[in-house]
Amino acid sequence: MSLKKINTVLTAAFVLFILWFGTEFVLSPQTTAPGFGLPNWPSGDGDGFLVIKGIRDIVLALVLGVLLVTGHRRALGWVLLVEALAAYGDMTTVPAHHGSVATALGVHGLTATLMVVNGLLIMRETRKVAAAAAPATPAPQPA
Repeated sequence: MSLKKINTVLTAAFVLFILWFGTEFVLSPQTTAPGFGLPNWPSGDGDGFLVIKGIRDIVLALVLGVLLVTGHRRALGWVLLVEALAAYGDMTTVPAHHGSVATALGVHGLTATLMVVNGLLIMRETRKVAAAAAPATPAPQPA
């Protein structure tokens, strides 16, 4: 299997996973939230923050999906690297608020790291294409 196919399958899996997880937070935040790793429920109307988290995840998945479907592979690699920061942020938030370290590392940390690996693999895949598109000699500079 080629590197491009492996990257495509990994990215499609990320898109589907993040989209599913985000949708679960929007549709049933109270049953999905315990899997996030935080020990306490929001009080009062705090469920709205869980829905916001779900909407964030849906948007992150849609951005990846659009880049994947439209074939903007190099941009897809960069966006995977940047979006991994959201998962690393979740990873640090959970133990900072007395949540499960195992969930922080096993869910959020693993997801973020796999996103970074996938992003770097896509950057490697597209490196030759980007180098071929660059001009071989620098353009003359005005005097």
